[in-house]
Amino acid sequence: MHDASSMPTAQDVLDFWFLPPGDPAHGTQRDVWFRKDAAFDAQVAARFGAAIGQALSGGLREWDALGAQGALARILVLDQFTRNARRDTPGAFAGDALALAAAQQLVAGGAHLGLIPVQRLFAYLPFEHAENAAMQAESVALFTALAQRHPGFDGVLDYAHRHRGVIARFGRFPHRNAILGRSSTAEEALYLEQPGSGF
Repeated sequence: MHDASSMPTAQDVLDFWFLPPGDPAHGTQRDVWFRKDAAFDAQVAARFGAAIGQALSGGLREWDALGAQGALARILVLDQFTRNARRDTPGAFAGDALALAAAQQLVAGGAHLGLIPVQRLFAYLPFEHAENAAMQAESVALFTALAQRHPGFDGVLDYAHRHRGVIARFGRFPHRNAILGRSSTAEEALYLEQPGSGF
């Protein structure tokens, strides 16, 4: 049982993911974010398991009152930490709807523009993770604007285009089918045999 004092703060989440301000690597893109790393996944689960559980049950909304940084911290817990701590299980995607709602609110109010570029990347990923054509269009628009204003985000934009293409073709992400207990169509099965189909 976790007592309140052991619950991570929004700043704990931001410092863990982006490294603390003052760290030479703060504000840079980190390799560990987008590769499978069992040790890193275990670290996320150990440090933030309680926060993930609370966020998934609709909690941590008080972080949003801290402004864009606080909202981003809750998005990270729902959209990224779930994918690390609950990799290859349905729980990896359990926070997606809540993360998307938080991201939509952040973008609609314009507060996302106050985040540094690498933080904006994670404010936009819930749109890219949505199995929804309109959200995919929004994802590409947001990542296009980010890549146009800041160097080093062309690869991220390419991924946004690829995700949109998959949703345009299948209406869902076939690489989630097995994890979520969904049957793949013949066309999806063929697609899943291609390298890179699982992102």
